Amino acid sequence: MSAIYIWQDPSWPRFTWDDAQLITILSEVRNHQGKLQGMLSGLGFEVQNGAALGVMTEDVLRSYEIEGVMLNPDRVRSSVARHLGLETAGLPEPDHYTDGVVQVMMDAVGNYDLPVNHERLFNWHAAMFPTGRSGIYPITVGAYRLGKEPMQIVSGAMGKEKVHYEAPPSDFVPGLMDEFLSWVNAEQRDLDPILKAAIAHLWFVLIHPFDDGNGRLSRTLTDMLLARSDGFPWRFYSMSAEILRRKKSYYEILERTTTGTTDITAWLEWFLQTMGSALSCAEETIGRILRKSKFWQCHREVPMNERQIKVVNRLWDGFEGKLTSSKWARMTKTSQATALRDITDLINKGVLVAASEGGRSTHYRLRDDSDT
Repeated sequence: MSAIYIWQDPSWPRFTWDDAQLITILSEVRNHQGKLQGMLSGLGFEVQNGAALGVMTEDVLRSYEIEGVMLNPDRVRSSVARHLGLETAGLPEPDHYTDGVVQVMMDAVGNYDLPVNHERLFNWHAAMFPTGRSGIYPITVGAYRLGKEPMQIVSGAMGKEKVHYEAPPSDFVPGLMDEFLSWVNAEQRDLDPILKAAIAHLWFVLIHPFDDGNGRLSRTLTDMLLARSDGFPWRFYSMSAEILRRKKSYYEILERTTTGTTDITAWLEWFLQTMGSALSCAEETIGRILRKSKFWQCHREVPMNERQIKVVNRLWDGFEGKLTSSKWARMTKTSQATALRDITDLINKGVLVAASEGGRSTHYRLRDDSDT
């Protein structure tokens, strides 16, 4: 006997879960969320915007990367910066497609308090597929899927395909989406907003209402509902980036949840664990931004040239490897002698310290409180 898909269960879509199994991890996520919001309150508006720029750029890039679509990072960053009203000097002009993709994100999180209706979803979908094609294949764009062919998620070589999931027939989709959107827009006072975001993500994927782009749209809806929960029209943590890091388990938990009963405890637990990791990463990033802001406040009267400012900012923003005089020269496009003069000057001013491991391996790092 073949497995029963979740939407074939008589109790669909009345999802159930074990509150006792989730209460501890939900509390931990709530604590992370509160800590992050407290850290953000210590940032000025300009710094907040800069943090949001980095996170929202990554969120768009990673959501598409999950589906194997690689966007140009600089064009995405340029588009996000423009929508946030930030400086775009040195960044390329975003193309029409990239700007449309970013507009979807900005509309979802910037207008998180607005209801989601069919038209809004269709607009998002049309922006994602402006040519009316997914790759070289024509698809129905800006409307729900049509046709009698089953919507299946498959893998494997031709003739040896494995069906992981079969979504409800196309004829069912409009009615299912009516019910889904009514639930999304309604206020559930007895349901934690984070759990609502998790349920919405799964529910949308299970309906699979479009020919393509369902995963990206489910994550867009998730971001919108989490922005509603956070009370911020920007994103300061990226669920898509964390999902990409857990891509294998993401698809595994979705596949496990598509069959059987409407008990979705396992999915909710996975979602909360993933969100907790995303918030922890964000805390580290915001903590670094706070330390960077404090650093420049303390050194605002220390004279530095453009090369020195550039490299010091790179060190704060996550410099890979160890800083040597050779790397300094390459980054600033100057001579080795000039690089050494710049470095020595910053050591004398108490900005950098030298860390020698013998021989020619001398490298440099930012001075911190542990240095005497």
